[in-house]
Amino acid sequence: MTKTQIIPCSNCGDRAVKTINDSIKRISCRSCDYLLVQCAKTGKVIEAYAPGVECHRVNSSFSVSA
Repeated sequence: MTKTQIIPCSNCGDRAVKTINDSIKRISCRSCDYLLVQCAKTGKVIEAYAPGVECHRVNSSFSVSA
């Protein structure tokens, strides 16, 4: 059985579609191209795309001695 809801987009705030079936939860927004696909049982992310959201990396400093 598939359930469909209209929810606010996490990325832009416009209307997004949330679809849940027995194994997959999918949230997508046509306005900003946001996509989140998760396992419905474990919550693990299978695929994600959020344009405009920057990924922050931790920069590590390494010292090299000769």
